[in-house]
Amino acid sequence: MTAQLDLKPDANAYHYFAKPAAPGAPLIFAFHGTGGDERQLSSLVSQIAPPAGIIAPRGDVSEHGAARFFRRTGEGVYDMADLAERTRKMIGFVRAHRVANPGAKVYGIGYSNGANILASVIFAAPELFDRVVLMHPLIPFEPAPQPGLSTVEVLITAGQRDPISPAALTEQLERWLTGQGAGVETVWHPGGHEMREAEIVAAARFLAA
Repeated sequence: MTAQLDLKPDANAYHYFAKPAAPGAPLIFAFHGTGGDERQLSSLVSQIAPPAGIIAPRGDVSEHGAARFFRRTGEGVYDMADLAERTRKMIGFVRAHRVANPGAKVYGIGYSNGANILASVIFAAPELFDRVVLMHPLIPFEPAPQPGLSTVEVLITAGQRDPISPAALTEQLERWLTGQGAGVETVWHPGGHEMREAEIVAAARFLAA
């Protein structure tokens, strides 16, 4: 059974990297993949969106020493109760930083496990983000309907031969998001789970819009 977490909005719920935004620039939340940390995507965001503010939390779940944002019981098999708890905790973290940055557009970018927690957050609280980039997400379940996603723009990037995030599940997520009214764009590369130049270029364009 998952231990009860502190689910109140808390800007310090995670260890995180922060960089202030230039005037008028968006605030971008960056979520790393399994085994990464708060620097994995924050350095990328600094390169592709230099004026943006950055909040990059470090996952607080350890899987054999590798940082993650929620537990799993096997490859592609999620501890759904833990995912629900961790999603609520992350919603509180994001909401607290939104309050601290009034008026700023808020974007999100996540890779692999980071894309999965970001997706789970927008499934539950789509009002927190204006745009999100989901890089190699894996959502092996059908979320509950969420009409609030009609206000969110989503970029999905994926590998056609990704053994961790199969193309069929990526296409299923794309169809589900479109069915909720989200604006969805998908960029594919011919490889696997690795991040490639084409998707970085697409993310830079998307986050600059």
